[in-house]
Amino acid sequence: MLAVAAGCSAAGGSSSAPASPSPSYEAPPVTTPSTAAPATDTRQAALAALPPALRNRIPQFPPAPAPTKVTLPAGNAAGWFSRVPTDQKIAFITIDDGWVKHPQALRLLQAANVPTTLFLEVNAIKDNPAYFKALESAGATIEDHTISHPNLKGKSYAFQKSEICGGADRLAAYYGRRPVLFRPPGGTHDATTLRVVKDCGMKAAFYWKETTDHGVVFYQEGKTVKPGDIILMHFRPRFPDDFLAVLNAIHKAGLTPARLEDYIP
Repeated sequence: MLAVAAGCSAAGGSSSAPASPSPSYEAPPVTTPSTAAPATDTRQAALAALPPALRNRIPQFPPAPAPTKVTLPAGNAAGWFSRVPTDQKIAFITIDDGWVKHPQALRLLQAANVPTTLFLEVNAIKDNPAYFKALESAGATIEDHTISHPNLKGKSYAFQKSEICGGADRLAAYYGRRPVLFRPPGGTHDATTLRVVKDCGMKAAFYWKETTDHGVVFYQEGKTVKPGDIILMHFRPRFPDDFLAVLNAIHKAGLTPARLEDYIP
């Protein structure tokens, strides 16, 4: 089934953008986030705090293998990936936007004890940025998803730069680390988008191979998660069902969640 999900997950594409100047952008220093998994006692406490209906659906995974870095394109454009090219038995959990701040999300991330990448929209999180700071302690890494979630395709260089660089700058101010990865809203982008991403100091932008909504995983190719697949979630009212559906789809495929940032040079 082709992956379709409301809101952020419109079909993406790529097209040539009108020529425009590419002024250099001097990004603030990038700091490396902590990749330490929650301590065992934290995981056990989180499991104990969850209702049995959630706790009993959380699979356990072996540790992710040592990452092999991808090759980024030369030139003035950031990399673009919907799947990380690897034969390793891994998949990547990515979560977009930030409008719904479900009270069980932190415990679920702690109990699952797996890395996630959060592509956050500034306007969605500005009412409670501390909520997502707590998720960092559970193995999440915060990356850029623009300020106001526009369709970027076909927009001017200046417009895209304001949204993409501005989003990264605001997230750096909130969390003390400037994003190095980007997801365009809905996945829609063009050549200008990838040029702006690189000019804004980021390395790669991402689409996806699977989505989830209402606890159902939707596949673009086949009926299983494949090695290197990037899976898209959102912060939605049924976050627990979506997160558990993703975990179990990865587990059923014989894969383990890995940290997306570890595979980007």
